[in-house]
Amino acid sequence: MGLELHPEKTKVVYCKDDLRRGEAEHTSFTFLGYDFQGRSVLAKGRLFVGFNPAMSTSAIKAKGKQIRNWHLNRRSGSELSDLAEDINPRVRGWIGNYGAFYRSKLSLIAWRIDQYLVRWAMQKYKRLRGKTLKAWAWLEAVRQHQPKLFDHWHFVSRTECRPVGAR
Repeated sequence: MGLELHPEKTKVVYCKDDLRRGEAEHTSFTFLGYDFQGRSVLAKGRLFVGFNPAMSTSAIKAKGKQIRNWHLNRRSGSELSDLAEDINPRVRGWIGNYGAFYRSKLSLIAWRIDQYLVRWAMQKYKRLRGKTLKAWAWLEAVRQHQPKLFDHWHFVSRTECRPVGAR
């Protein structure tokens, strides 16, 4: 067929998990926007390490750049429902593509979108200008009142940021 392997992109990877505990130079790889590596998995009430895919770090950065390029804070003339109508199809596509495996990785993107929505609110409403905590509280109130306004609010589970092991 005349095909050649790219020396920098081609490597043999050891799929290290709870069943395969050996050591190797490469224990993870990236393919089609997914990082394949050992990850904690909860199954049948037991926590173990399995070799599973999740959204890659480079894909998360790329989506973050796309969100930044929406320039939401410049659209203060728009209503919140207009913003939702504009960004929901894109977010639904990301959730459909990257949400198939290890959906919790999408919470980083959901948080980034919320961050830009807060900036938009601070730009749009004078009472929120310079008051970040108040703007976050406003967004949370909107989320409580209209939980299905933005797709990332009800398709991506929210994870609380807290130190590991803290209760």
